[in-house]
Parts: sequence; C-alpha cells; structure tokens
Amino acid sequence: MTDAEIDAKLAGLGLVLPQPAAPVAAYVPVVVAGGLAHVSGQLPFIDGALVTGRLGQDVGLERGAAAAQACALMILAQLKAALGSLSRVERVVKLGAFVSSTADFTDQPKVANGASELMAAVFGEAGKHARSAVGVPVLPLGAAVEVDAIVAVRA
Repeated sequence: MTDAEIDAKLAGLGLVLPQPAAPVAAYVPVVVAGGLAHVSGQLPFIDGALVTGRLGQDVGLERGAAAAQACALMILAQLKAALGSLSRVERVVKLGAFVSSTADFTDQPKVANGASELMAAVFGEAGKHARSAVGVPVLPLGAAVEVDAIVAVRA
C-alpha cells in the first residue's frame, strides 16, 4: 500500500495525519529494532488541543473513542516520520491503550476501539492486531487516553 492510498483512506474517513508531536520527556517517539517499530505512547490531540479528563467522570465514551482515534493518528504520523513512508508498515502487531478512568468505569475496550478501528480501516487485515486496554488513574498532562504500538515493518 502506498502513502497516497493511505492518505486517500484517511481522507475518506475525514482525517489527515497531524504533525508528529515532539517528546515531552527523555525518550524518542519510535525505535526500530529487529523488524519491529516500537512507538512510544501518543496522546490525543483534536483540533490542536489535548483531550484531558477522566472517563466515567468528565469524558464520555464517544469522546474517549475519538481521543483513542487521535492517538492512533499520531502513531501513524510518528511512524511516517521515522520510516519515511507508511508503505513500510507490514502489520500492526499490538496496541496498548491506557484510559484515564474512574474505578467504576469498565468500558476501556470500547474506548480503545477508536484506535483499533482506525488501524483496520487504514491497513485492512494487516491493521488487525493484539491489544490491551487498561484503566489508569492518571496519564501525562492529564490526558484522557494514551496509546502505544508495536508494528512490523519492511526493510
């Protein structure tokens, strides 16, 4: 799949890749080793603003899923910056979704679907992946969601 085809799929969803965000601490956004790209946790920016808050408190399920999708878009932006082209993506292997949520909120998997569904929409079968969806009490900068990824890449 070419970058143009990926861009067309995103455009069909009404989405465009954002500029890759700079790290907020002592790490790099992507490390490629052994044919795998390990993408650091990405935070959700929608219309240039960080989505903050907690699911089950002041963020609804729909907004949470949109935040997870925004994290996935940033993962793609980071991959494109690191690899030079998203056409090098062979398979999305695993996503890790961290959802800032209250103790009684149990729909973390539904929130994480925002990221998972985007990967499948962009890469088809190669976008279907293993996943974890974990509720946490707080995330960096007060973000509502954070998603990281492991992606198999072509040389």
